[in-house]
Amino acid sequence: MPRLAMGIIVFWFVSLFVFRSVLQWWRTGSTGMKGFSGAVGSVEWMAGLVTSLGFVAAPLAPVAALAGWPGGGLLFESPVAHLVGALCAGIGVAGALVAQIEMGDSWRIGVDESERTALVTGGLYRFVRNPIFSFILLSGIGLLLLVPNLYALLALVCTFAGIEVQVRVVEEPYLSVVHGADYDDYRASTGRFVPGVGY
Repeated sequence: MPRLAMGIIVFWFVSLFVFRSVLQWWRTGSTGMKGFSGAVGSVEWMAGLVTSLGFVAAPLAPVAALAGWPGGGLLFESPVAHLVGALCAGIGVAGALVAQIEMGDSWRIGVDESERTALVTGGLYRFVRNPIFSFILLSGIGLLLLVPNLYALLALVCTFAGIEVQVRVVEEPYLSVVHGADYDDYRASTGRFVPGVGY
């Protein structure tokens, strides 16, 4: 399973970051990569750092399992769990890519407060406000089931914690300022990561 997990991670990175950034650049002249928000050491900056640590820990999980690193041993072996993990990871990658594409020219990684992009509420965004993050977290759960070691657990915990802070402290306040009542109404009727949960 570690080799399958590594293949999924490589596809995840190429599709969600490389392909999407190239597509954004081709469409708009910008890659959409805005980097960390806030001053070094701020809550906003820490959110980006912690999420990035999660993304770094993810590929280390299968590498550690294959190389026999400390913490790389599998906590359990279960063909059913591995199958569910592969499905979750695959659906997570595909769903995140669809959600990214549905954002069109409004897609960004990070926030540039000087920009004013359109509010996207159609497609997957009818059901949750942050489907990209929802599917990224689903793929993290899938990785943990595929390679249940300490690195995969660290990847999921850091990614979840960083995304939570990024959304609550950086993105939601920014969208509320930019879109005003339109975003506030959307937020009041649409769950944060799960339909009907997290207004």
